[in-house]
Amino acid sequence: MSAPLLLCDTPGLLYRAFFALPDSIKGAEGRPVNALVGSVNMTLWCVEKYQPRAVVMCFGQESADYRVEAYPDYHAARPEMPEDLAWQRERAPALYEALGWTVLGHESLEADDLMGSFAALETQHGGKTLILTADRDMFQCADEHVTILLQKARQQGPDEVGPEQVKEIYGIEPAQVPDFIALRGDPSDGLPGAKGIGAKTAADILQRKGDLEHAILGAIREKPTVRRALIEQAAELRMFRDIATLRTVPLERPEDRPTDYAGGARKAEALGMKRLAERLAAAA
Repeated sequence: MSAPLLLCDTPGLLYRAFFALPDSIKGAEGRPVNALVGSVNMTLWCVEKYQPRAVVMCFGQESADYRVEAYPDYHAARPEMPEDLAWQRERAPALYEALGWTVLGHESLEADDLMGSFAALETQHGGKTLILTADRDMFQCADEHVTILLQKARQQGPDEVGPEQVKEIYGIEPAQVPDFIALRGDPSDGLPGAKGIGAKTAADILQRKGDLEHAILGAIREKPTVRRALIEQAAELRMFRDIATLRTVPLERPEDRPTDYAGGARKAEALGMKRLAERLAAAA
C-alpha cells in the first residue's frame, strides 16, 4: 500500500502548542519557542507512526474573507494573537522547510480549505490522506481514503477518525457535517446555529431528513420550537452551512519528500532549540 500524504493544520498546531507548553522553553534570542517545539514534535509523532510520503504544513487566513463578509461575527470573539506566538509563527515556515516539509498558505482562504483541497486531489490520484487537526469541521472530509487525526488535550497522539467514528461522535455521515454545524452552531467559529436546536436534535433531524434543505422544506411537520427555527432562520441557516462548507482550491499534487532530520537539526540548533536539535540529529 502506498504511503499517505500528511496534511497539518499549522495555525492550530502552533496555537495549541503555545498554550500547552510552558513559555520557559526559550530559544537563541531569549524568546519563547514553545509553539515551534510543540508543533514540530506533534508532526514528528505522526511522521514516525504513519511514514507519510510527504508532509504539507497548511497556513491560511485566520478568517476567510467571504466568510466574514457573509457573517461579520464569524471568528469575531477570538482573541488577538499573543505577540510571542506571532513571533514564532513568522519563524515557523523556515523551520518546517528545513525539515523537508512543504509549506503552503492562501491569501483569502483558511488552512482548512487547503487541507480539504489537498485531500480531494490525493483521492483523485488514488492516494490516502491523513489530516492532523483539532478542528472537527474537518470531519466532513472523512471517507475511505481520508482519515482525520484529531488532536486531543492531555494525550500523546491524536485519535484516528474515519466515517464510522464521525457517526459515533455526531450520529451523522461526514457529508452532513456542514448541515449539522448550521443547525447546532459552532461556538469556536462564532456561529450560533438554530435557536433551540442542540447536537442531539440536529443529528435526529439529519438522520430523518438527510440534509438542511429537506429539513427546511419539511419544517411544518416538526415540533413547534424546531419548526419556528427552521422557517424563521432558513436564510441564515443556509448561510451558516455555506460558511461551514470547505472551499476547493486548485493545487498541484505534492511530490514525495522524506523528512530531512539533518536539515531540521541544523535549523533547530540555529534557533536555540537544543533538545529538539539533538532529537533530530539522533534520528538523522
